[in-house]
Amino acid sequence: MSLFRKIFRSKSEQSGEELKSDDRGKYMPEIKLPIDERFTINFKANGGKFLYCENLNEVFFNLDHILEENNWKEKKVLLFDENLKSKFKNSNLKETNKISESTFFLTTCENLIANDGSLLITSKQIFEKKLPELSVNFIVFATTSQIVENIGEGLRGIKSKNRQKIPTNITTIKHFKSGDEKDFLSYGSSAKNLYLLLLEDL
Repeated sequence: MSLFRKIFRSKSEQSGEELKSDDRGKYMPEIKLPIDERFTINFKANGGKFLYCENLNEVFFNLDHILEENNWKEKKVLLFDENLKSKFKNSNLKETNKISESTFFLTTCENLIANDGSLLITSKQIFEKKLPELSVNFIVFATTSQIVENIGEGLRGIKSKNRQKIPTNITTIKHFKSGDEKDFLSYGSSAKNLYLLLLEDL
């Protein structure tokens, strides 16, 4: 996707674009970044680790590297989602459904929130568990079509997709660095060491 490629382009290309933007008058409206770029910037600013994948093979490749980098290959993964179990069945993951046995948690999310770089999750991903109960290490598999502008848009999406039964335990994960000073609004939330495997699907 060209927008993500722009993020990872060379410094000389970036500086050329910055010069052009300086030519704009001070009364010109501010240029608004595309939604996916804003999510990526805010997510990384929160301390999240982001791996952009153009296809499923890249997802499997990057997952393997995450496990190797953290020495998690022989560790157990908490995995609730049946679709994920099927998708990653050839990744030789040592699955468990017991939190106490797990080193990391592999999950999906409902949405990726662009305006603050957070992840919206519900009981579909974590059942009735509270975030502090789960492992500090998260690997989240998501797609670019799940990026939305703000939490309100994400909540409307959850409501429209689940008209029969709206999921409970709706929460966001925003802090991906432990020991950071948090603001008042984040009081009570737990920081997670989080990797995002983001698959291009648009």
